[in-house]
Amino acid sequence: MTAENGDSRHADFRSVALRGNVPWEGLEEAGVSAAMTSAAEHAPRGDCVFRGLPFRIGARPVLVKEGDRPRKVSLPSVKAQWIVFAHVSDVRGTARDVHGFTQNSTGEGHLAESAAEYVLLYEDGTEERVEIRRRHQLGAVQPRWGENCVEAVVHTKPGPIRQEQHSGARWGWTQRRATSNDRVPWINWLWAWENPHPRKVITGVRFEPRSGSVVVSGISWGKASSNPLRWESRRKAILRLPKGTPFEPTLDGQGRSPHLDLDLGAVIWVSPHTVYPDTAWTEGYNNRLPDVSEGDVLVEYTCHPDARFHLPSGRTVPASRLRKKEKTRQLTPVKAADQRVVVRVIETCSGSPVAAKLHLHGEAGEYLPPLHLHRIPNSNWFEDYSPEFQHCGLHRCVYVDGETEVRLPLGKVYLEVSKGFEIRPIRQVYSVTRATNEIVVEIEKVLPWRESGWVTADTHVHFLSPQTGLLEGAAEGVNVVNLLASQWGELMTNAGDFDGRTTHGAVTTGGDGEYVLRVGTENRHHVLGHISLVGYSGPMIVPMTSGGPDESALGDPVEVLLTEWARACRKQGGVVVIPHFPNPRLEHAATIVEGDADAVEMTSWGNLYGGIDPYSLSDWYRYLNNGYLTAAVAGTDKMSATTAVGTIRTYARMAADEPFTYAAWMDAVRRAETFVSYGPLMEVTVDGRPLGSRMALPKGGGTIEVNWSVASVTIPMTGVELVANGEVVDGAAVDAEASTGTFRVKVERSTWLALLIRGHYPDRPEIIAAHSSPVMIEVGSIPLYNGPDALTILQQVEGALAYLDTIGTRAEDKAYKRMRMVLTGAHRKLHNRMHAEGVFHEHSVTEDHAEHR
Repeated sequence: MTAENGDSRHADFRSVALRGNVPWEGLEEAGVSAAMTSAAEHAPRGDCVFRGLPFRIGARPVLVKEGDRPRKVSLPSVKAQWIVFAHVSDVRGTARDVHGFTQNSTGEGHLAESAAEYVLLYEDGTEERVEIRRRHQLGAVQPRWGENCVEAVVHTKPGPIRQEQHSGARWGWTQRRATSNDRVPWINWLWAWENPHPRKVITGVRFEPRSGSVVVSGISWGKASSNPLRWESRRKAILRLPKGTPFEPTLDGQGRSPHLDLDLGAVIWVSPHTVYPDTAWTEGYNNRLPDVSEGDVLVEYTCHPDARFHLPSGRTVPASRLRKKEKTRQLTPVKAADQRVVVRVIETCSGSPVAAKLHLHGEAGEYLPPLHLHRIPNSNWFEDYSPEFQHCGLHRCVYVDGETEVRLPLGKVYLEVSKGFEIRPIRQVYSVTRATNEIVVEIEKVLPWRESGWVTADTHVHFLSPQTGLLEGAAEGVNVVNLLASQWGELMTNAGDFDGRTTHGAVTTGGDGEYVLRVGTENRHHVLGHISLVGYSGPMIVPMTSGGPDESALGDPVEVLLTEWARACRKQGGVVVIPHFPNPRLEHAATIVEGDADAVEMTSWGNLYGGIDPYSLSDWYRYLNNGYLTAAVAGTDKMSATTAVGTIRTYARMAADEPFTYAAWMDAVRRAETFVSYGPLMEVTVDGRPLGSRMALPKGGGTIEVNWSVASVTIPMTGVELVANGEVVDGAAVDAEASTGTFRVKVERSTWLALLIRGHYPDRPEIIAAHSSPVMIEVGSIPLYNGPDALTILQQVEGALAYLDTIGTRAEDKAYKRMRMVLTGAHRKLHNRMHAEGVFHEHSVTEDHAEHR
């Protein structure tokens, strides 16, 4: 049954309205405190359900007041195993001396102070009495925070918090996802008294005052296998929705699900039921998404053993049936995760624990997190920074530093462990028993790219703390994490983590130097574009944003250019990266033309299956076609748990015999000895020269030999292609895991060459999974030049000038003129080159000149 307040009532309990001695409106006249008087208007009345128990609260409660005579109330002749009182103590002052101190204090709640005695009256004339003590059987109407009862609970049921958008403290409060609901204006404390004579007929209760005032609102009685106010630990079940009923994840204002309710308990959450291919688990690939059941949902709940589920059809299901592992028509129990197990991930060659990414689920597809991390991860933007990853919100993983403790169910548990692109991911099935207290997973490096001088990097990470970023980087096998402070309107992120000198994880800062993190900045314009400034030393390059929303604050003028930020970064020893290339697609054209950019960034965000975007590559090719060499780097632009650090990553090679440091990594990027990857790895030489090289051929050119070796333990490879001046000129099919080969290409004019790898998971489309930086080949001392591409680059610079001249919020005149000179200089540099090549072109109105009239 459902009460007027929407809570489900347990059918084994009853209640009647008490005929008390004072009306609610008369409490003030009866001498209670001002605090209780003002709170009384909020006291529940009528037919109520408190924690699944019915209470009929009449117009006259029982006031049990010190100095008054005992009060007797009659009950219908009942037999009951448990009698539950809804009652509350008035607030009581605490004696203080002239200095404000108390002696022998029992707190404002007056712990263990006798408030009254309650006496059960039996039909046979016998009695049974119990002492009612403060903060034991009852508490104050408005207790001080932290002064809870030890034998009683508040009348409001604890439950989940509805996830809504709030501002201020309320937003943070909702992230807890659970509330005790105990800060209400009027609290009725519920205390359950186990009747020592359950076979005797009860005819009434006598209330005998001892100290202060107590208000008894109601009494409920019935039978239960144990204290009806004590709930058990969390459990899960799979709920079969009625045919045609869509899953509704939204809770109502009281935190209730529309799909089911509990009387003596609470539904914690209802979520999609993920279904993994467990029969072929060990053959599946890393991070593979589970299916989602169309008709089932996963329910987590906590309740009393005698609780009943209440379904929208009106049907009830005893929770005890699920506890006995009985399957009902609509509910199927999920094994309780109550076996504490330590999971250790160790490296085979050394036996040492190593950071790794970990996923665990049970036989019902239920996620099994470590004890110290979220059971319900938060994947929203800028809401949580725990070391967790949610692939499309369905496949949940955590990052552990070699060891973690988990509660597992008995039976089969499915485990996935990975650590980057050079260690083969592991999928295993374990049988957990009561004797299981440890699971040890060994991982082994099978691709020796790190030993060959290659180090990995993510050039673009937001919001994590430096220590969390280090952990996630190490667990993903990313040697360098670039954590970027930035501004988002009025929001500043990671600004306090920037100091312009610390490389976290380096030997000089107490780390082992294998995994490092450096805080830089992403400086941004909404229209002109973004630019990442990494590794620079000294003061922060500010402002971090300019020109107004979304990036900058409303009303901010356009006061600095990307190119100026880039020059400042280089002056302070940093590396300049154009992030998520090519968008926003405007002023970075001038930055590249002026030679102030070191790299362009291929970006994944959270898309594990999208591959390197051909649009991004095509835009980069325009600049390479005109001789502007910028390294290919990769960054995730991670801003939530839906993106893993290093989903796409940069591989950069250290110079021969040079140890890995952050500075050495920056030098490798400046040399463009890099490739970017979603998983496959490559070794490439062009006539024996490394990636990023510039080489010259005499007039007439010659034949170039491109030697390559590719390997992958993640994404199965399908093919390798040689790109020359933006066009595929050769290719070869490759084995899924490893291949080598040679392309020979005749070069007759100035050309750049790069290698790309294609591949795909068995159930996914083919993608560009890796791409190298180019080798630039100049033939006959004629620089690389492509007229149509040069024109599009010039048009971008002209667009930046037009924005600055027209609708960009104008800074002071001196700044405007300075910025215009920077852009004009880039424009003239490329424009003069085009004229030297005899290329006719049209200008925008703002940049037209006499030669074109």
